[in-house]
Amino acid sequence: MDPAILLQRDAARLATEQVILSTALCAYGVAFIFYVLHFFGPRVRAFSRGATAALIGAAALQTVVIIIRTISKGASPFQSLYESLSWFAWTCVVAYLVIEWRRNVRLPGFFVTIFAGGAVLYALLGQSPEIKPLFPALQSAWFFWHVAIAFASYAIFVVAFSVEISYLLQLLLWKLGWKRDYGLTRENISRFHRSVHQLVLLGFPMLTFGVMSGAAWANEAWGVYWQWDPKETWSLITWVVFALYLHTRVRPRWRGAPSSVIMVLAFACMVTTFVGVSWLAKLFGLPSLHLYG
Repeated sequence: MDPAILLQRDAARLATEQVILSTALCAYGVAFIFYVLHFFGPRVRAFSRGATAALIGAAALQTVVIIIRTISKGASPFQSLYESLSWFAWTCVVAYLVIEWRRNVRLPGFFVTIFAGGAVLYALLGQSPEIKPLFPALQSAWFFWHVAIAFASYAIFVVAFSVEISYLLQLLLWKLGWKRDYGLTRENISRFHRSVHQLVLLGFPMLTFGVMSGAAWANEAWGVYWQWDPKETWSLITWVVFALYLHTRVRPRWRGAPSSVIMVLAFACMVTTFVGVSWLAKLFGLPSLHLYG
């Protein structure tokens, strides 16, 4: 086929992807507005349903983008930061919608929407959508399983963090005399809060696999399992802090405020591992084998 025709077709596909992803971002914006109205408005139930519908629409649009990208590349759609941010947003929303369906509490969706919408906005404004050849170090059988399962753990931790923040916010509102409960009562809020522990129990083995498979992948690509690269170091820090959180759940004296603080800290470490390390490494020129653009 004529190279000019191929370039024209690729440009049209990228433009279509951008339009669909931008529409998904608008859906996240609508969901955000509905969640604000859900929080302050008089018709709480109607607004919360609107927010859920907008999130489902955003997830559906991103599914289309992921399918188009996968077919056009013939590879997993998360090799660049642009693709990773979109995939991260999609996995977060899908994981949250499952939890919302099971728990029937929508308050965490406000925070999930901020993270997912922010990731998509950063992908659109700060990253190139151009498809580039796969880096040699990424050409491995470990690629799909390592990245897919690591992202699954990240998505679960986003939802866990959102539940934790929702729990703390509801307690604060009750303390301040706020009468609305957003589906939470003093009878069921403890059960709702236990969802954080259950989610971390689900995500932690995935994170463990991510760290171990990453070491095996590094040995295959560079001939050494561990080099204390910034990304590797922060992934280990994240694993240790989440392990510490799980430890607090079996220590009665630590199940209150200390457990919540460590959960928030663990999530901050996860965000640093995901995007913070790459950004800081580029900003300060730090050597890292994990900067693929």
